[in-house]
Amino acid sequence: MKPNPHSCGRFPRRTFLADVGMGFAGLTLGSMFWRDGLTRASGGEGQSIHLPPDGKPLFAPKAKSVIWIFLSGGYSHLETFDPKPALNDHAGKSFDKTPFENPVAGQKHKARFRSVPADSINVRDVYPLIYPMQVGWKQHGRCGIGITDWWPRLARHVDDIAWVRNMWTTDNDHWAENQIHTGRHRLDETQPSLGAWVHYGLGSLNDNLPSFVTLGVPKSHTTSEIDHAYYLGPQHGGVPLAIDPKNPLPFGSRFEGVSAGEQAGEFELIGKLNQLAAVEYPDDHRLRARIRAYELAFRMQAAVPEAMQFPGEPEHIRRQYGLDQEQTKVAGERLLCARRLVERGVRFVLAYPSGLSAWDSHQKLKDNHEKLCANVDLPVAGLLQDLKQRGLMEEVLVVFCTEFGRTPGLEERGGGKTGRDHHPHGFTIWFAGAGIKGGTIHGETDELGYHALGEGHYITDIHATVLHLLGLDSRRLEIPGRKRLDIDHGQPIREILS
Repeated sequence: MKPNPHSCGRFPRRTFLADVGMGFAGLTLGSMFWRDGLTRASGGEGQSIHLPPDGKPLFAPKAKSVIWIFLSGGYSHLETFDPKPALNDHAGKSFDKTPFENPVAGQKHKARFRSVPADSINVRDVYPLIYPMQVGWKQHGRCGIGITDWWPRLARHVDDIAWVRNMWTTDNDHWAENQIHTGRHRLDETQPSLGAWVHYGLGSLNDNLPSFVTLGVPKSHTTSEIDHAYYLGPQHGGVPLAIDPKNPLPFGSRFEGVSAGEQAGEFELIGKLNQLAAVEYPDDHRLRARIRAYELAFRMQAAVPEAMQFPGEPEHIRRQYGLDQEQTKVAGERLLCARRLVERGVRFVLAYPSGLSAWDSHQKLKDNHEKLCANVDLPVAGLLQDLKQRGLMEEVLVVFCTEFGRTPGLEERGGGKTGRDHHPHGFTIWFAGAGIKGGTIHGETDELGYHALGEGHYITDIHATVLHLLGLDSRRLEIPGRKRLDIDHGQPIREILS
């Protein structure tokens, strides 16, 4: 038997170096491994070596940062950004009694739909009786887009926005909330979330702040994957921050009675011990993430509270976001915080302006949406105005979305008469900011708002568009052994790009 060329006697060379001289040789070697990526084991003859991203865009980017605004629960595209007067004209009729093709009988319905429950019990999205619109609507801006009367302030910014009205997804329960962030159905292999891919591909613009931050994201099985990095490594996962300058990050403050110098010494010792362990366990992703987390946590103690200091903002900016009104304060604080974070170099901010499944209007849709639109309309418009007046629309990409739309038909479960069910077959999202052609109306749904017409856009087209504007290509970020399906990558929506 040939001796192991990488061993010193019966000890692996790496362990031997770690133990020699109180581990100082190991510390040096560990630093080299860290700088070199650690997982980049040399390939065999004729094999290429996988090199992780170096933090630089792959091509010239249009955007530096992303603010992703997510409305949990599934807002109705029909009562927001895709009004359909035909719903009023044919209210109370079944689909097959209208002059239009019955959307349930079409090929698109089965081709795009992947329900987890059996077909025999899953009738959630095919309610046949048409439910009229619950609000009026008007055309706005030079682009002439029709949006409903519940968005009076956002209506002033329609020409800064690119509207995508032909989105579709495959899941019709709230697991779609995870799906829109990861691009995968719940029955498929889990993938890292979009924010994690951005972190992995580009890293941070500010070493004192996380690269991927979440604001107001509730903990639930439907949100369990939206900030997860999975095989990219935990260091690329989202960091949740609270809108509280006194305690923005759990365990992110010094204990009472501990001086800054004492804490710095503790972190230094922990860092040295972790570095020693990293030499012996070079493939331990969790250990490397822990080392970086300790280093970042120490630096964040000053940087994060400063980013949360809203009283430092001028009064007119605070009013612009609605911080002076009870109904808009929560959404306003989260979106103002998002602006302050990207302004300080955070790459990707995922913000929930409303609560978990708040927009899920199975019943009392009119009451629900009227209230929630009033909560969000002013802060979202305020964010766009603020970015524009600061010149940040040239650097920051804003994405506004939800997990699916709502059914054109009346939800009748339990004798319901006032709501719409989940609807993955067609809905609307929008983009604004860096690299976006404002005033663009792209795609459409059919006369009843049921199907996204043409090829439509699966949710990974949103991902591809975001990555493209950041100078990234998901195919070139792939990790060996983790090859993804073509639909996982999507295609940039080039019609909305400037």
